[in-house]
Amino acid sequence: MQNNKLSAYLSKLDAYSFNFLRISIFIVMAWIGGLKAFQYEADGIVPFVANSPLMSFFYKNAGNKVLNEDQKPVSEYTLYKNPEGKTVQKNIEWHTQNGTYIFSYGLGTMIVVIGSLVLLGIWFPTIGAWGGGLTFLMSLVTLSFLGTTPEVYVPNLGGDFPTPQYGFPYLSGAGRLVLKDIIMMAAGLLLFSDSLKKVVKASDDKNSILG
Repeated sequence: MQNNKLSAYLSKLDAYSFNFLRISIFIVMAWIGGLKAFQYEADGIVPFVANSPLMSFFYKNAGNKVLNEDQKPVSEYTLYKNPEGKTVQKNIEWHTQNGTYIFSYGLGTMIVVIGSLVLLGIWFPTIGAWGGGLTFLMSLVTLSFLGTTPEVYVPNLGGDFPTPQYGFPYLSGAGRLVLKDIIMMAAGLLLFSDSLKKVVKASDDKNSILG
């Protein structure tokens, strides 16, 4: 008898946990997606997009190489970085011409839409399945940045003595942020599966009634 009560309680807790996961993903995506409408966030994703074979075509200057102050060839975007909280007019003009902001607006909209699909899965399992699947795919693309974006690893900037840890596997702040998407990817797959179970169950219940 006690085991039956415990099982019933855990079943309810399981449902609440999945819905809390949906709400959590929505909050993260709506917040981060919404920030893509702002200049500093749009500037911040440039290294990821410019180096990605899946996304670089969205930028006009993604493949451009120029000489830096040391006369070394570097990607052009590296000369036009705006540190978070600082605005430099010539950098903003370059990003405007590059298509940085237009792309960011589109990406942010897509992220908010996916988050909304995940949230709607609380009431509409079919829509939730789409949201979970798209969350998985989006996170997979984000994780690909670990193999394409130099900025995700600690650079060797030198100093008073040689940099002791740099390159793979020493993740920078950007790299640590990207790696966390493996959790989002797993969550998307889990919600995709849960939503599909509900769709199949609803279909079976309908068929049993009609049969």
